Amino acid sequence: MIAQSSQTFPGATMTPEGLRYKGVLFFPVIEKCAGCSRIREFGEHSYCSSYAAPVAKWSLGDCNFATHVRAAQASQARVNPLKASKRAAKGGR
Repeated sequence: MIAQSSQTFPGATMTPEGLRYKGVLFFPVIEKCAGCSRIREFGEHSYCSSYAAPVAKWSLGDCNFATHVRAAQASQARVNPLKASKRAAKGGR
């Protein structure tokens, strides 16, 4: 669901550089943002309501604000070799 521009960015103005809202310059979202519930439309472009520069947020990996991306969990827990050898000696797993 995409909110109306008047509700999300009240008093925002469109400048040649981008969307200016409360003194902050917002840049349009990128392809990786597609499907996120934080995307809001203003005029003919879509913007993130949580972060002004989506390109910078995605540059180091997944965006931590993205609602459509799930964090990958570790596939296997680290095993302490000393404890494992003691378990094996006792007849455990």
